[in-house]
Amino acid sequence: MKKLICLMLIATMCVTEISAIEGISARSAILMTENGEVLWENNADERLEPASVTKIMTLILVAEAIEDERINLDDVITVSQYASSMGGSQIWLKEGEQMSVRDMLKALVVVSANDAATALAECIGGTEETFVRMMNDKAEELGMTNTTFVNCNGLDAEGHLTTARDIAIMSREALKHDIIFEYTKIWMDYIRNGESVLVNTNKMIRKYAGMTGLKTGYTSSAGYCLSATAERDGLSLIAVTMKNSTTDERTADITAMLNYGFTNYKCIDVQEKTEIPEISVQLGKQEYVATKLATDEKLVVAKNDENIEFIAEVDEKIKAPIAEDQKVGELTVKSDGKILKTIDIVASETVEKLTLKEIFTELMCIVLSR
Repeated sequence: MKKLICLMLIATMCVTEISAIEGISARSAILMTENGEVLWENNADERLEPASVTKIMTLILVAEAIEDERINLDDVITVSQYASSMGGSQIWLKEGEQMSVRDMLKALVVVSANDAATALAECIGGTEETFVRMMNDKAEELGMTNTTFVNCNGLDAEGHLTTARDIAIMSREALKHDIIFEYTKIWMDYIRNGESVLVNTNKMIRKYAGMTGLKTGYTSSAGYCLSATAERDGLSLIAVTMKNSTTDERTADITAMLNYGFTNYKCIDVQEKTEIPEISVQLGKQEYVATKLATDEKLVVAKNDENIEFIAEVDEKIKAPIAEDQKVGELTVKSDGKILKTIDIVASETVEKLTLKEIFTELMCIVLSR
């Protein structure tokens, strides 16, 4: 039997009218929350050249390799002839030059170095070709259905295409790796013992409050591209533009999208807003079992919502044995009657069943106490 345990109303802190984003110059654009909700989009599924925004996937695979201890930040990479031959943005690596993974990663992120990206790809995959297969495998895993990578750095290549939506999906994955954002927030730094200066290609790091990253891109064919991540008051947003004509247009578009998101939406931590009581246990070695939400959810809702309802329904009583993380109910989050999210409520601990001897002992205690 289910029992309605709690109903909570969260009053709106401010009410604003949500208006459309106007005047976007980019050929393709999208605004997405960290949890994948699309707040606004325009032509987001057209396949276009991503330029150096490609390197987000390279960064994801490098971060995974570091986290899995397949490589170490202090490992030294010897630069191949192929890696040293990359054009475009670079740190002018020479064949045979040795540089740490840490400095290669810094160069890749801060100045979008194509040669450093290639050297890292070879370090992890053995060859760029193998690494690119890993990139495409990861893209498929993430559901980036309109993406094909041909290289690891985004230099113009036939068939090297993706979409604004896929870039946003890829950027969501990047947000899971803190190590990436240790570098994306750098404005200026040095490598080669201070001989080479690095200045971030993403000028919005200094211009937009809450900006955390992520990656710029430009070639004459792709135009100006950017996947920008920003956070304010717990709300984490991803704004992507593709094929802007100028850097000023790109900055204006990203600013307009992020302003729209932060002005009109807020983030609610469901775990903080709900209190789920203990549940009575039958035939258990303890009388009650504590409960919790199965997942730590953060919901993005419009600021003009008049109220948010949290409705928890749990089993009134439950028989032992009870396993930790066993489902015992559901939390439903609603806005104006519309279900926003349903989250399982689970047991926080294991509760063992009483043995026959323990049951008999308890019964005797009850009888004798009368």
